[in-house]
Amino acid sequence: MLELIRGQRLPLSSITPSSSVEVAFDTQGPLALDLACFGLDAQGKLSDDRYMVFFNQPESPCQSVRLVNPTTFGLSLAEVPPSIDKLVFTAAIDGQGTLRQLGASRFRIGDAGLSRAACAFAGETFAQERAIMLVEFYRKDGVWRLNAVLQGFNEGLDALVRHFGGVVAEDAAAPAPAVGHVSLEKKVAAAAPQLVSLAKKAQVSLEKARLTDVHARVGLILDGSGSMHNQYKRGRVQEVVNRLLPLAVHFDNDGQLDCWAFGDLPQQLGSVNLQNFHDFIDTDHGGWRKWELGSRINTEYRVIEQAIEFYRRSRSSTPVYILFVSDGGIYDSRRIIKLISEAAKLPIFWQFVGLAGSNYGILEKLDDMSNREVDNCNFFALDDLHDLDEETLYDRLMEEFPGWLRAAKAKGIVA
Repeated sequence: MLELIRGQRLPLSSITPSSSVEVAFDTQGPLALDLACFGLDAQGKLSDDRYMVFFNQPESPCQSVRLVNPTTFGLSLAEVPPSIDKLVFTAAIDGQGTLRQLGASRFRIGDAGLSRAACAFAGETFAQERAIMLVEFYRKDGVWRLNAVLQGFNEGLDALVRHFGGVVAEDAAAPAPAVGHVSLEKKVAAAAPQLVSLAKKAQVSLEKARLTDVHARVGLILDGSGSMHNQYKRGRVQEVVNRLLPLAVHFDNDGQLDCWAFGDLPQQLGSVNLQNFHDFIDTDHGGWRKWELGSRINTEYRVIEQAIEFYRRSRSSTPVYILFVSDGGIYDSRRIIKLISEAAKLPIFWQFVGLAGSNYGILEKLDDMSNREVDNCNFFALDDLHDLDEETLYDRLMEEFPGWLRAAKAKGIVA
């Protein structure tokens, strides 16, 4: 087993090749210690308080950091979102005493139940300190590295929280310190508390897909044909708006969701935001029954053309995510193929969703088209929006967007 010394830095891969890592702490002496892990951003701040993992919050989103028992953390480093730049493991005295009372102690790094490295420390290293920064994992040049910090801290756990930019309970009435990133949940809670549950679930999927730092515009295209009447009447289309809005709030600084509907003719609707979302379908442009869509049959290519032209006019390389909802009965497949193929050179990703219909035709095959600059679309179908729980729905919506982003960046399509 590798023996580490105080202040030593080395690549984590020199200890274990696994991204599933265990960090365990063996302490001796009369002190009761509370362990915590702080997930910090590039500025060294706790910009998302859900990444403080301790006895009262034993796991982070996606379970990438877990307190599996009072002395051991389990890490899934591949799942830690890019917004988290450093993981700092600390111990603070619960009750009276100072760290000088520590007996012979150590922390251990390993995997699969095996210890592969350890670092010894004891009370003589410290004086009157009541907390300690033990070890940190940090990113450098795209890889995780380890620093055996072993630095004492004069006060306890609350002081550590404040040191890293967090807020403790008794500080709640005071203004929180400025941070570089506000969680999606907090953005939504301020204006639309009824969407907080959706925002939490969307955040988890965004973290899994490593999309927490992505800036994008979000568009929604809604089938307004006669066969969709029951979906509008039952509120299912409004639910689509509700579920997509947290993604728009996350991706776009303006928190706006661009929206279109189509029958034989397309109509650009107003933008959806946290102020007007709750009855958007029933109120925008007089409500869905009054939308000017021509005859209520499907002519998909016209709305696709309109959306492409709308984003093309912005002359921006900011990525665009469009959710296109249809119940099938597709018209003029050749024009759709041509438009989506040509749009592969643009910073637009198309997520087609079939909702409670059939005969989705070419929409099911667009993902497999060849001779495109990049694969710029995906499709899945639902008999009912409630067939998928919200977590799974967000995972499906984000399934191919990250891969498209990587490919589009490689081709210079997006910034």
